[in-house]
Amino acid sequence: MKRLGEILVALLFVTLATEAAGSKSIQTLTLDERTVYSIPVSPNRVTTISFPGPISAIDAAQVTVDGKAPAAFQIAHTKGSHFFSVRALGKRTVTNVNVRWNNKTYVIELIESDVPLYSVIFQIATEEAARPQRVAVTPNRLLALLDKAKAFSFLREHHPDSVAQVEHVAYGEKRPAIDYKAYEVRIEEVLRFNPEDTLVFRLSLTNKTDTPLHFPPDGFWLRVGERVYPQSISDASGVIPPSAETRAYFAVTGTPNGGRNDISLKNEFTVILEASPATEPKPQPEPKPEAEP
Repeated sequence: MKRLGEILVALLFVTLATEAAGSKSIQTLTLDERTVYSIPVSPNRVTTISFPGPISAIDAAQVTVDGKAPAAFQIAHTKGSHFFSVRALGKRTVTNVNVRWNNKTYVIELIESDVPLYSVIFQIATEEAARPQRVAVTPNRLLALLDKAKAFSFLREHHPDSVAQVEHVAYGEKRPAIDYKAYEVRIEEVLRFNPEDTLVFRLSLTNKTDTPLHFPPDGFWLRVGERVYPQSISDASGVIPPSAETRAYFAVTGTPNGGRNDISLKNEFTVILEASPATEPKPQPEPKPEAEP
């Protein structure tokens, strides 16, 4: 019986030691762009480094992605993913990896070690810190966002890094329609640029009449629930041809009082736009000739 007790104590000790070793192999770190994070990695183990959201870019020296080229470390990363994996390819090797996430650069120092970390999980410090750094939204910046929205499909296919942080919804056949009797506004797609706190809408405007309908090109408004937001920029002709359809873009940035709107793409959107037939100017009476003295 005494022997059995000794065995159970020994097994418990081994279990606790294993759990302690396992916990030390996984670390959770708080993101700080002013900190250099030293992470031990091994040739015989894989270390996975995770971020809170999609990684925009990774820059590194002395690394390879296929393990064939001479290098000190091997990195595996899929574009648009939240993580990458590394392992050392030699002894006593050191290098740095700069990771772009949320418009900031985080510096990681990889060090070859016999006691590697298996997983490193980066997290944000607080809920407030989770918000992306606000980018100055100038008129030129808004124009650039419109251009990026128009080219989104091409960029997503050929340059995915440039739109990795863009949220996107394409409605297809389920396009939300706002019926104004004489004309109809349909939302084709919406994109959210989080750092700029800007939503860009692609619309189709349909004229149900046989008369051209005119609208102010800068007259788009967005209703979300009980709140109404004015446009920050638009690209529209100002005319819906008779019995035809035309395309328009407009964006909403922040709130009217200068704060963030943080509008989710899961909301139901209503686009407010006033269009009407052109009013012909009333004929002016001809001036009477002045009487000769």
